[in-house]
Amino acid sequence: MAASQSDTPKTAPFVLLWKQMRGFRGKYAWAIAALFLFTAINYVAPLVASATIDFALSGKPDDSRPITWIIGLMGGADFVRERLWFPALLMVLLTVIAGGFSYLKGRFAAEASDGIARRLKDRLYDHLQRLPARYHDRAETGDLIQRCTSDVETLRMALAAQVVEVSNAVLLLLTALPVMVMLDGRMTLVSFALVVPIILFGYIYIGKVKHLFAEVAESEGQVTRVVQENLTGLRVVRAFARQDFEIDKFAAPNKLYRDRSLKLLHLMAWYWSASDLIVVTQQGIVLFTGACFISQGSLTVGTLFAFLMFLNMLLWPVRQMGRTLTDLGKSVVALNRMGEILSEPEESVPAGFVRPSSPAAGKIEVRDLVFGHGEENAAINGISFTVEPGETLAILGPSGSGKSTIMHLLLRLYDHTSGSIRFDGRELTELDRQWVRSQFSVVMQEPFLFSKTIGDNIRLGRGGAEAEQIHEAALLADIHDTIKGFPSGYSTLVGERGITLSGGQRQRVALARALLQDTPVLMLDDALSAVDAETEATILEALRSRHGRRTTLVIAHRLSTLAHADKVIVLEKGRIIQHGTHAELAAREGLYRRLWTIQNALENEMSQDTAP
Repeated sequence: MAASQSDTPKTAPFVLLWKQMRGFRGKYAWAIAALFLFTAINYVAPLVASATIDFALSGKPDDSRPITWIIGLMGGADFVRERLWFPALLMVLLTVIAGGFSYLKGRFAAEASDGIARRLKDRLYDHLQRLPARYHDRAETGDLIQRCTSDVETLRMALAAQVVEVSNAVLLLLTALPVMVMLDGRMTLVSFALVVPIILFGYIYIGKVKHLFAEVAESEGQVTRVVQENLTGLRVVRAFARQDFEIDKFAAPNKLYRDRSLKLLHLMAWYWSASDLIVVTQQGIVLFTGACFISQGSLTVGTLFAFLMFLNMLLWPVRQMGRTLTDLGKSVVALNRMGEILSEPEESVPAGFVRPSSPAAGKIEVRDLVFGHGEENAAINGISFTVEPGETLAILGPSGSGKSTIMHLLLRLYDHTSGSIRFDGRELTELDRQWVRSQFSVVMQEPFLFSKTIGDNIRLGRGGAEAEQIHEAALLADIHDTIKGFPSGYSTLVGERGITLSGGQRQRVALARALLQDTPVLMLDDALSAVDAETEATILEALRSRHGRRTTLVIAHRLSTLAHADKVIVLEKGRIIQHGTHAELAAREGLYRRLWTIQNALENEMSQDTAP
């Protein structure tokens, strides 16, 4: 199930954005101030040109017009007429100054948008670490990656450019209108004849494409998911010669993404073409009407020139409103997708949660435990057992019997539906999750190694561990000699998910990591399934030498792994069907004895087959 399908109430996108802008709003204020000065200077340059044309080349026009203010600031009509280089130089200087303010505008906006994007990525990553396991069970990894990278980048680009562009369009409109009215009211009406239709056209356009943004983002997430899944399982794909199948599987979401993107691009192309036609028509109307007024003697050439320059500056950002609205629409969709993640509640912390100050002894008491992953039959159905500090409990059962689920419940990856789990006499749900997990060392059924050195992967168990402590843990896990045999030893880099190591090597590195952590409870979830019998015997002997130092829970299918346990429980369909010691269960009729008989027979047969 995609992450977006959660029923959790979503954070309003602009509320989310406003919160993330804390500390950067001042930079946006400076960007808008620089934009205001940039706009004002840009409007002075056409007035300088208009004044020069009317006063220096065509004779002095009506004194009531604002052009006379500009000519007065330049030293008067005679001064300008005798020194035509001066207004040209002044326009160049004004352009340079305007360029400086444009640079400041872009710099402040870029610094603010980059800071907000970084904060959002940090917030999303931090939040994902704290979401409950149930959320990650239904979320798609590729889609989450898409939301934390591409969606954030979409928002960053919109904040860097489009927020300022909206301010630019508003300032241009507010600045241009009074100046143009002062120059000539008739031409102002003509100049704005098609501006309102352009704005309405952009508004209608964004309404039509808004749903396409979400569809394109969703289909891009599907492409990312397929690529991520394929690369993760690349060895499996090649082992089963499924390359062609995977290529075909990728082609479907890729085609859907292509089709939706093309649909969006076609609509955008239609908008740009139509808006270009409207803009050119508006300029033609102004030029034609101005020429008629000049021929009648009611308008000067300089004023028409100013109107054409004002119109060019005004129509471009107005025309850009379509693109601005497009990018803003994408950013709203991106904000909604990020908001869906951030609206998911983190793992709850009860108001009165307990965080004991001393390390745990490691006593575990389970009573009438019930748990289910959904409305289906319960994965755990009324089991009870007790593990005293320092004891070893072995758990056996067929696939789907609930073995790993017990581990997940003890780690509070999930909370049980009913019953009780007490840890050192305290109810587990009343204890702080982080403290609970700090008391357990775990080797998962599928050990995960990071794309770092072997030493760094083992050190994950205890960040400040010295080299001698790492070597000691590796010796207990029977991996030290193997690591020393690598050209770079403990500095050997392992591939993503430890792919450059064999399955048995990965399990032993993960075991060394857990042993280095040295917590009150050690949990091994089928942790020796990929090692050979001789290596398993060496590891078990090392673990037996530490018997009584920590509580140990062992899940395994190979009964030789369970033989040294103080207690053994056998699960079937979420219930305990047998319990006792290895000797008791091997002598008693039941599932354990049948498995023990079968495995012994197989081992004897293999020994005979391999005997010289």
